[in-house]
Amino acid sequence: MKRIILTGGGTAGHVTPNIALLPRLRAAGYEISYIGSMDGIEKKLIQAQGIPYYGISSGKLRRYFDLKNFTDPFRVLKGFSEASGLMKKLKPDVVFSKGGFVSVPVVMAAKRRHIPVICHESDLTPGLANKLSMPSATRVCCNFPETLKYLPAEKAVLTGCPIRKELLEGSRTAALTMTGFTPHKPVLMVMGGSLGAASVNQAVRKALPELLKEYQVIHLCGKGKLDDTLKGTGGYVQYEYIGAELPDLFALCDLVVSRAGANAICELLALRKPALLIPLSAHASRGDQILNARSFERQGFSMVLTEEELTETHLTEAIRHLSAHRQDYIDAMASCAQSDAIGVILKLIEEAAGAST
Repeated sequence: MKRIILTGGGTAGHVTPNIALLPRLRAAGYEISYIGSMDGIEKKLIQAQGIPYYGISSGKLRRYFDLKNFTDPFRVLKGFSEASGLMKKLKPDVVFSKGGFVSVPVVMAAKRRHIPVICHESDLTPGLANKLSMPSATRVCCNFPETLKYLPAEKAVLTGCPIRKELLEGSRTAALTMTGFTPHKPVLMVMGGSLGAASVNQAVRKALPELLKEYQVIHLCGKGKLDDTLKGTGGYVQYEYIGAELPDLFALCDLVVSRAGANAICELLALRKPALLIPLSAHASRGDQILNARSFERQGFSMVLTEEELTETHLTEAIRHLSAHRQDYIDAMASCAQSDAIGVILKLIEEAAGAST
């Protein structure tokens, strides 16, 4: 039986693509293990999948001054030692890394033992963890055509992002029952990210009187961000968080307003959902969401409204424009070449695993 180690952590975005690969890896006969941090978000997500999980020490790699910069290198070295021991114990044929700081010692330990590594970069420009991992990788996968110029040409592969199969299997009927909406009026879904987005929430709620004239609105506003004064508003439902029902809500909605995290927008691409993207500003991030959003705009998949432009008036106007040209966006997404990310990545894994035996 072939063996694979998956790694990645720090955020859900470094874990969910790994989870999306699991059914095909199992079907291909792989024995799967996961290496992550001791107590990161990845531990709970992976253990829920019934995959053996191994925690190692990890330190954050910072570009700014912090006292932890003096101690974290020792944690990284400890993590490298622990990862090396796991490579010896688990004897993988290949390692697949989704990034995040915990993946760096895992990738380097695999390289030391001559185990092929495939890395995947979600954002348009590589993060620091993947920059450190790329020299040890056999292949480096990416989501955006623009990313290829930042990667070693002999290793780079444009694959797109692995998407969970269940996202594509939602029930519109179930969502209508859940929301109480009518099937005869378009549905707009607003997604502010797992923690919600105060500026997006505020603009949407101010624009509601206009939006509800034309759309029914599903608002995923984040934990603790419900507005009790809007409960019972006809054609409007709000949720702090949605889990298993998300595929159903995707099946129901016609348009989406979303942040521009790489995994989130790749899911919208796979689902062929025209979106208005409102990326996190450069002040709140390293600017990757802005680059992600602009790439999708150039490819004709989405519209973009910056945080600085976000008002209820601009939001309403942008949504109306998106709605008027909805089919154009759907057609552009349907012609996208990155339609089988899991299949392409699995082929790369098979090639690497075969070369190592």
